[in-house]
Amino acid sequence: MSLLEQLELILEKRRKRDLIRSLVIASPSSIDFSSNDFLGLARNKILQQTYLKELSSFPNPPLGSTGSRLLDGNSSYAESLDKFLAEFHKAESALVFPSGFDANVGFFSSVPQPGDAIVIDEFIHASVHDGVRNSRAAIVIKFRHNDIKHLKKILENVVQEIGPQKNIFVAVESLYSMDGDIAPLNDIVEVLKPFNSYLVVDEAHATGVYGEQGRGIVCELGLERKVFARLHTFGKALASNGAAIVGPKVLRTYLINYARPLIFSTFLSFNSLIAINCSYRVMTSEMGDELRQHLMKLVRIFRTKIDLPTNMLLPSNSAIQGILIPGNDNVVKLSRVIQKAGYNVKPIRSPTVPVGKERVRICIHADNTEKEIHGLINVIKNYFEKQTIPKEINNFQIASSKL
Repeated sequence: MSLLEQLELILEKRRKRDLIRSLVIASPSSIDFSSNDFLGLARNKILQQTYLKELSSFPNPPLGSTGSRLLDGNSSYAESLDKFLAEFHKAESALVFPSGFDANVGFFSSVPQPGDAIVIDEFIHASVHDGVRNSRAAIVIKFRHNDIKHLKKILENVVQEIGPQKNIFVAVESLYSMDGDIAPLNDIVEVLKPFNSYLVVDEAHATGVYGEQGRGIVCELGLERKVFARLHTFGKALASNGAAIVGPKVLRTYLINYARPLIFSTFLSFNSLIAINCSYRVMTSEMGDELRQHLMKLVRIFRTKIDLPTNMLLPSNSAIQGILIPGNDNVVKLSRVIQKAGYNVKPIRSPTVPVGKERVRICIHADNTEKEIHGLINVIKNYFEKQTIPKEINNFQIASSKL
């Protein structure tokens, strides 16, 4: 059997399970309840004008970065952006990476030293999993999602195995992308105190939405000095691309020397750096505050008005909402009905989420309207009035913590 035949056989097995992935383009007329554009900045007129004005201020801006940041891809503009991000997010330093995926892989594959341990929340992003697979850590172990008691037990067991002198890295997200729940960061910080541990927080979905001027949940809680490193991405609420790791100055220097995704990847283009800068300007303006307030108002309306059986709606007060329907077929069926009504939502199937926890993921945005929220709710209500709710939902236990 040839390689192409082997690949086709593997794909056919996925097709039979209705799990085949494909590239799709959402209808331009559909109402967005799917993307991570939480503040609605991707099509914001003021951001567009700010960006074009900034770009035109350079007489001959380069089209591309032309290389890795360690070769010819760096610039004074990039260095200034690093300094701004460090100051804004209240850290000693910041280092911009081509993407959040690159940043997580670069950090976890290089920073943990031989014999160290990495403890991760079971729902942590795939990029962290890829990073730890390439790490030199002696132990990589998961703890149950947002379960403080289980985390403490894991830490105690890890210390017994690697000894008290080795480092323990604990990786969590501040806001989880599939459940929309927030990590109990204060509790996690307290649990880590007796251990030689370093907390790493992925703020991808919280950046721009939480904290003063969108600084993130770590800053909102005043935990900047108790968190070793944070990841802030620019491709979600900031409507751009790229990411930055903020933390100690020595960490920045270390990553420049050892983070392979940074060293061996072409850096962000000059216009991408401008887009990040301009997005921060809008995000931190008075309009940014208004967008965040409107977003949370829409979230409250959605949760107040929608009427679903117990355990079907995820307990999230964030922009990320989920309607749980066990079974890939069930969740696909609901999503197609909603899409046909003109609302862009996506089904999240297993194995992306655990079996039995399939859901329709709904992302609410600051540029959605109350009318659109009510319209979406009516479509969902009408669907369930005509359907028999799966029996499994009655006994379904949600892993997310209550907010």
